[in-house]
Amino acid sequence: MLGAIAGDVIGSVYEGHPIKSTRFPLFGPASVFTDDTVLTVAIAHSILEQVDYASSLKDFGRRYPDAGYGASFYHWLYSPDDKPYNSWGNGSAMRVSPIGFAFGSMEQVLSEARNSAAVTHNHPQGIKGAQATALAIYLARTGSTKADIKHHISERFSYGLGRRLDEIRPGYGFDVSCQGSVPESIIAFLESNDVEDAIRNAISLGGDSDTMACIAGGIAQAYYKEIPPAIVSGVRSRLPGEFLHIVDVFNARYGV
Repeated sequence: MLGAIAGDVIGSVYEGHPIKSTRFPLFGPASVFTDDTVLTVAIAHSILEQVDYASSLKDFGRRYPDAGYGASFYHWLYSPDDKPYNSWGNGSAMRVSPIGFAFGSMEQVLSEARNSAAVTHNHPQGIKGAQATALAIYLARTGSTKADIKHHISERFSYGLGRRLDEIRPGYGFDVSCQGSVPESIIAFLESNDVEDAIRNAISLGGDSDTMACIAGGIAQAYYKEIPPAIVSGVRSRLPGEFLHIVDVFNARYGV
C-alpha cells in the first residue's frame, strides 16, 4: 500500500494548486501525508488486528484530527454513533488499497471493499468507487494484464476507461466524487510505465491530486511490484513511526 501513500504525499502539494503537467518535483518542504494516508493505514490496521472498519477509522482519525478530512467525514468522526452519511465521495476509494492486497479472491475483495466503504460512504457510487479500486489492485497483483483490468472494471462498473489522458486533461477540474475521479485515476495507471509515472499522470490531470494519485499509485504498486527507492525513502521519511510499523507488518504478512 506504500504506492497509495506515495501518491498522497506527492500529490498533497497540488491539491488546490492544480498542475496540468507531468513535470514537477516529487517532494518538497510542503509534501506531507494527508487524510488519505491516515485512513489507508487505519484500514490496514483493521485487517491486521481484525478490528471493525468504523472503529479503526475513528481511532486513527481522532488521533490525527488535522489531516484534511472532508466536513461530513469530520462530523462522523466525532459523532457518538457510527451511522453512515450516504457519501458518494472518493474517500471510500482513497483508503481501500490494503483490501486489494490482503484478500485472496475477487469475491472477498469486493465484499470487504463494500464493507469498508459502507461505514461512511454507503451511497451506491461510494461503494462502487471503493470496489473498482480494490478490484483493480487485486487483478493487478494477481497477474492480469492492463487490457484485462480495463475490461473487468469497465464491464462490472460501467466506467468509461476508453478515454486518453490527453483528452481528459484540458477540461478536467477538481472533482471529489467517485464517479468523477476514480475512472480518471484508473486511466492514469493504465497509461503509465511505472509507479512514478502513474502518480505523475494522476496529478497532471489537475483534479483532486492527492486522492487521485493515491488511487493510481496503489494500483501501480500492485501491477509493477516495485516502487523506486527514492520515492520509498521520500515517503517513509514523512511518516510517523506507528504508520511505518503498520505498513511494514502489513507488507510482511501479505507479501506486498
